[in-house]
Amino acid sequence: MKYVCDVCGWEYDEEEGYPEGGIAPGTKWEDVPEDFECPLCNVGKNQFSEVE
Repeated sequence: MKYVCDVCGWEYDEEEGYPEGGIAPGTKWEDVPEDFECPLCNVGKNQFSEVE
């Protein structure tokens, strides 16, 4: 699954993870820490929407 930031459009792909931010490839969105912030605009995890 992929999740996109509602504010700036940055995309989190579960397959790719976010290694630069310490999130390993294959990490499910629900396993991403609750204090995760968008690396581009710094909004919280609650500002992301699931996309197909």
